[in-house]
Amino acid sequence: MIEYLIGVDGGGSGTRVRLARPDGTLLAEGSAGPSGLLHGIQNAWKSVEEAIAAAFGAAAQAVPARTALGVGLGLAGVHNPQWAANFIAANPGYAAVALESDAYTTVLGAHAGQPGAIIALGTGSVGEILYPDGSRRQVGGWGFPAGDEAGGAWIGLRAVNHIQQVVDGRVPGNPFADAVIEACGGSRDRIQVWLANASQTQYAQLARIVLQFADSAEAARAILLEAGRQVALIARALDDTGSLPIALCGGLGEPLRPFLPPELLAAIVPAHGDSAEGALRLIQQQLKE
Repeated sequence: MIEYLIGVDGGGSGTRVRLARPDGTLLAEGSAGPSGLLHGIQNAWKSVEEAIAAAFGAAAQAVPARTALGVGLGLAGVHNPQWAANFIAANPGYAAVALESDAYTTVLGAHAGQPGAIIALGTGSVGEILYPDGSRRQVGGWGFPAGDEAGGAWIGLRAVNHIQQVVDGRVPGNPFADAVIEACGGSRDRIQVWLANASQTQYAQLARIVLQFADSAEAARAILLEAGRQVALIARALDDTGSLPIALCGGLGEPLRPFLPPELLAAIVPAHGDSAEGALRLIQQQLKE
């Protein structure tokens, strides 16, 4: 018998879970490290289980047997069918598991299960829309470094491109470049070592420096304005009629708002809930079915 439901939002930067009773009563939240499938199936399950344990700890309850839990998951990387199948096959014993992309669970959370679109901006980026007929479509989400335009890692990569030119003397130096250079090691040799080992998450951490210098450095502002243009392209591809509401989600959703084109801002609505809430809806729906 399922005694608790878990909603999981897992990506390249971290994992958040929401603990609830089967009737939907929220009990607590927990967090852990990255659980995007790009980081490996076993690593993903490890982070999910650590976040679940943290949620039960926050609720001052012992973690029950896995057979008492139903888990809904919205994870980055589910677009790869083999990764998704491997993740389900590696279920360590939970009574029920419902897996979808973090983009889809974000749609479910943002619009309370109703038709609408989201553009999720975090470590990566993706757009997803749920149409009135129940069909859905994803735009973007191709993954870093080939895609994920306007995501944190994409922004960080462009900051690194800028400092390469500054270090070479191809463009003038500036305080923005100095800050990124320092974050990447401080010298050409150390930057090259950083580049050889940097993960998507580490690139994404540079986005905060870009945002910090947006008002004072032309290069930083140019990166963010291009990010805003990319967000608008995603929105247009999702719904060129502009008839459905769009919610900006993810850690960079609000910080990037000032850099969006005015016509897109007019279509943005507040999100009702987040991906973890959508993941709870996902497992509730599967159990009903």
